[in-house]
Amino acid sequence: MTKWTPTHEAPEPLEGPVVPTIVGGTILWFVLFLVQLPFYGWFDDHGHTWWVWTCLAGAGLGLIGIWYVRGRDAAIKRDATAQGPRDAEGAQADRPTA
Repeated sequence: MTKWTPTHEAPEPLEGPVVPTIVGGTILWFVLFLVQLPFYGWFDDHGHTWWVWTCLAGAGLGLIGIWYVRGRDAAIKRDATAQGPRDAEGAQADRPTA
């Protein structure tokens, strides 16, 4: 059996509003935790307490994600300012001399 090889190049990764997306997801996980908390007794009676703790874990991991993507975003911006202006293809733009 031969190995499958792609016939075309992979597309460039999409860059979007990463920090707001992670913050929104973290808030959503925490809200889900808070909404389920008053029903903890029902979850415990039916053996579904893992639902509650999954939401709390999602919120906690989201906090780590926020820390990570904020640092990544800052590093990308620092690199962009250190590299200087770039043209449409991403190559270093020629700076006028004189």
